[in-house]
Amino acid sequence: MPATLTRIILNRHHRRACNDLAYRPGLHKTMMRLLPHPDGPHPRKAGGLLFRLDPGLDPVLLVQTADTPHLAGLPDGYGDITTRDLTPILTGLTPHLPVRYRITAAPVVSRSADAVPHPVTGRLRGKLTPLTGPDAIAWWQRRAPAAGLHLTSLPAATPCPFPSPRPGPYERLTQFDGTATISEPALLDTAIREGIGRGKAYGAGLLTLTPG
Repeated sequence: MPATLTRIILNRHHRRACNDLAYRPGLHKTMMRLLPHPDGPHPRKAGGLLFRLDPGLDPVLLVQTADTPHLAGLPDGYGDITTRDLTPILTGLTPHLPVRYRITAAPVVSRSADAVPHPVTGRLRGKLTPLTGPDAIAWWQRRAPAAGLHLTSLPAATPCPFPSPRPGPYERLTQFDGTATISEPALLDTAIREGIGRGKAYGAGLLTLTPG
């Protein structure tokens, strides 16, 4: 299966880009315009859309899609855009290969003490609580092996500001950076293509690798 990574250096003087930086649901809608065929009940998932905002003096958006992105769907002047085929990276995943990784994720836990019955099934549903600090790091240390990574350094965890006065549990994002070796290439391939964790519509879940 193909996959493409698009890098967008946002134009801070572009009205839509500025609005998207200030409002994540709007950013999600703009990114959906990159899908050439947004069909079905779950078009984001079907199109393999994942994105991440790397903040800085010139904010950078990384956008992953299953197919070649529909760049004409973006407003003129939105940013400086480049794309690359991820096939060489995905086919080059081999056991014990050292890598550096980055992922912005939405670490959450279901607190069973606050559980309430589902109105239809009767199953107990805990309250989703965002994790921060050491708890967030522990969350990633648990998730990484299931994604085919053996962590070789303590992850650096950086809270990501979210432009919302009352962000929900999926909107409290943390950026994790560190080193690892590949333990299970098939699991890692799936994690890269499908993303990790919740909050993918808010810019969470996209895992990127560089040779370590």
